[in-house]
Formats: sequence, C-alpha cells, structure tokens
Amino acid sequence: MSPYSEPAPAKLNLALHVRGKLPDGRHRLETIFAFCTEGDMVEAEPADDVSLSVGGRFAGDLSGENLVMTAATALRAAAGVAAGAALQLKKNLPVASGIGGGSADAAAALRLLTRLWNIDPAHAAAVAPGLGSDVPACLLSLTARGGGAGDELRLLDDASIAGTPVLLVNPRTPLSTADVFAQWGGVDNGPLSDWREGCNDLQAPAISLVPEIADVLAWLGQQIGAAFVRMSGSGATCFALFKSEAARDAAAAAVPGHWWHLASHLR
Repeated sequence: MSPYSEPAPAKLNLALHVRGKLPDGRHRLETIFAFCTEGDMVEAEPADDVSLSVGGRFAGDLSGENLVMTAATALRAAAGVAAGAALQLKKNLPVASGIGGGSADAAAALRLLTRLWNIDPAHAAAVAPGLGSDVPACLLSLTARGGGAGDELRLLDDASIAGTPVLLVNPRTPLSTADVFAQWGGVDNGPLSDWREGCNDLQAPAISLVPEIADVLAWLGQQIGAAFVRMSGSGATCFALFKSEAARDAAAAAVPGHWWHLASHLR
C-alpha cells in the first residue's frame, strides 16, 4: 500500500425526505447521513502531473470522467499547487448504487491530496460543494444532518449509531439518481425529525424502476436481529442495522448469491 492512502467509506441515508425544489432547480432535501467503516480506497504517490489508475471488483463498471480526477484537478487549481499525484482508486463498491461511491471517492481524494500537497484543508472544503451535493458530507464522513441539496451540514452526536453492525445488500442493478428523482411524485411528506420515524421518499420511485429492491427490503426485514431496514439514497442498495455482529454475520452468510453485500459497522 502506498504511504499515502485514504478510505472512501460507504455512505448511508438513514432517512431522506424530499421537501421540494431549490431556486437553482436542485431538490431540497432533509437527510441523515451515516457512514460505514468499509468502502473504496484511494492511494497516491508524488508525481509531476495528476493521473489516475483504477482497479478493484467494480472498476470495469466505471465510465466517463472519474470524479476523483475532477476533484484532484479542482483542488490543484484552488490551492495553486504545481505538484501532481499518481492516484490509484480501488473500486470495492458497486457503481450507481445510492451509497455515495463516486462522491466518497472524490472526498477521499481531497483529504488525501491535502496531506500529500501539505495544503490548507479549507481548500478541500471550498472545492467539495462544486463536485456534487453528497461530497461535503463524504468529506466529513461523520454522522450529520443534511439540508439544502444535502450539502448544508450539521454534525450529529448520536451514541446509538457509532459501532452499529450493518449489512448492505444491492441487487446488482445500477440506478440513475436523475431517473429516480424524475419518478418522485412531488409530494412533500413533511419535515424530518427522528430518522427512525422518518422514511426515504425515493424508495417507492426507485422500486418502480427496479422492482427487485422490494425483494431485497423484504428479505432483510425477515432476518433475525434486523432492527431497522431501509433503502439508501436513490438506491438500489438497501441496508439493515442489527442488534449484534453475530446476527449480522448470520444474515450476511445467507444473502442470495446473485446479490452484492457488505457486512460492516457504522462509524
């Protein structure tokens, strides 16, 4: 492993309420972000220019301009850095899966390059919002309440979250965030107070596009020790919080082979 490495933890939305539209056309959200202890990994070595190589289980599913390169280029310009970096991304998380993979990768690159280039972290914080609505939350990778488009953050100190065993399950069907929002019916179901009593307003629209999400949710809900089950973000990844590691591990061992899964903990 490179001496410069940074994890890109998987993001979960414990609840997500769509409250309407912002003046700039983006959707106004209220959400609770939480993060897993596992995810993708970004590494770097000093170099004259910025480059990126990609490996890992889901590397072949990536296409187009990678957000890691976009983040690196933007940070380099914002900080006036002449140095470069040879970046490596290990893609462990499925693509277009509602767990912030691309945003988490970009955020990890910002943290990593801040150290490599020895620059003020304020540059990363300034660049993050322009990379995507989830990138500021992923830059923190801490439990937080998100408002605005999800990028107005307030850290939460919820002792019931940290260390909770969690199982992520995805039916291996990529799902476009834009397509899911296009299916949202425009109904404001009210403010988000407690995440346990809230919901994910995008769950029904996502199921209309990928019906197997309903099968994943039903399966998770049937597992012994599953205390809380929901879809994350715009899908199609679903998750269950468990009462014990043993219960989570038993469920992980029983996940149908044609689904992707990850057993982890919340940070």
